[in-house]
Amino acid sequence: MLMLLAPMATFAQKFGHVDTQAVIQSLPEFSRANGEIEALGKQYENDLKASQDELQRKAEEYDKNKSTMNATKQQETEASLQEMYTRIQQQAAQNQQDFQKAQQDKLQPIFTKVRQAIEAVGKAGGYVYIMEVGSVLYINDTLSKDITSEVKSQLAKMK
Repeated sequence: MLMLLAPMATFAQKFGHVDTQAVIQSLPEFSRANGEIEALGKQYENDLKASQDELQRKAEEYDKNKSTMNATKQQETEASLQEMYTRIQQQAAQNQQDFQKAQQDKLQPIFTKVRQAIEAVGKAGGYVYIMEVGSVLYINDTLSKDITSEVKSQLAKMK
């Protein structure tokens, strides 16, 4: 008797799949956050380039005037250039950390919101599993329903 009911229980289960990339990219807050992240990255890039250009200018000036400097002045200038180079390296590392933190701060609420919408659709629809389209090698559309549009609708309700 149990052997007969087991296949029926399997068929009664509902499976869904969702394209979270499409859902996320359709959100206006993602476009806004992405624009802010790109602007911040460009600002960091420009600041770093300005520092590198200044170092390059000072190094060229040093090379040009090196022969007229005494040994003490040469050492001071070289130490100054080395210190400037170190500051630029530190600035680049700090910019990278700040950029990653800003990226996470701006995108995490969006990812959380999408996950909540997927969970709401899953609970409301009685789904056993909802899989990400991009991580599944094969989807049988007769056994798994694409719930991407339902998730988008749920997000619209959550606003």
